[in-house]
Amino acid sequence: MKAPRVLAWIAVVLAALYFLLPLWATFQFSLSMLRGQWSFEAYRVVFADNRFQETFLFSGICAVTTIVLGTLLVVPTAYWVRLRLPRLRPVVEFITLLPLVIPPIVLVFGYLRLYNSSSWLPFTGTVAGTNVILVFGYTVLALPYMYRAVDTGLQAIDIRTLTEAAESLGAKRSTIMSQVILPNVRAAVLSGAFLTFAIVIGEFVLASLLNRPAFGPYLQNVGANRAYEPAALAMIAFAVTWGCMVLLHVAGGAGPGRARSFLKPKAKAVP
Repeated sequence: MKAPRVLAWIAVVLAALYFLLPLWATFQFSLSMLRGQWSFEAYRVVFADNRFQETFLFSGICAVTTIVLGTLLVVPTAYWVRLRLPRLRPVVEFITLLPLVIPPIVLVFGYLRLYNSSSWLPFTGTVAGTNVILVFGYTVLALPYMYRAVDTGLQAIDIRTLTEAAESLGAKRSTIMSQVILPNVRAAVLSGAFLTFAIVIGEFVLASLLNRPAFGPYLQNVGANRAYEPAALAMIAFAVTWGCMVLLHVAGGAGPGRARSFLKPKAKAVP
């Protein structure tokens, strides 16, 4: 075995140990709730907590809604900019990077200032309106990741040729978007969806200041008042994250067959 390959394996092993040892220590600590023995008591307490179930379900619904809203916003925008408005790409990229520069606390205070109960759009005056503001905030926070993922996916395909071929077959713009473009960037959309899900599940600032029962504030509250349950929650969150990665790999592994079947001419029956 050559020296560069040995050094590469050493780097991989060290990186794996750097990642796995703290994870193992956290898992071991989460099993130490009962003195003198290892048990899953901390996990039982967490899963039996109604607040865990309610907050995780709430954040999960918000994550799915944010993914759908972000996909509907980003995919047509990135497609149209690449197809018809390439000169505006730097402007759009700059706008999508702003959530990385503007702190979330500035964003949420802007929402509270603009949409409070005494404004002309009193979203925060109702629970449903506050939930809408929260999802909008999550969509803004996830915008850089979703847009970069979709834009990279569009860069890998010839959208102009696909669009012209679909138009020559009589497809409408909505059909092109849903049956040609979206299936071809499915893996990219799923990548952005995974990042969005991770952001929403762990987000604290927006949910806390908007006083919503989300999973992020629940994690902070448990971590501030208990010892073993936060370690169990960390392992659960880690398992959910890796589960999403596996689903992403499985769902994104298949090729965009719908797009190819749409563009493939149907064979005529031979008498």
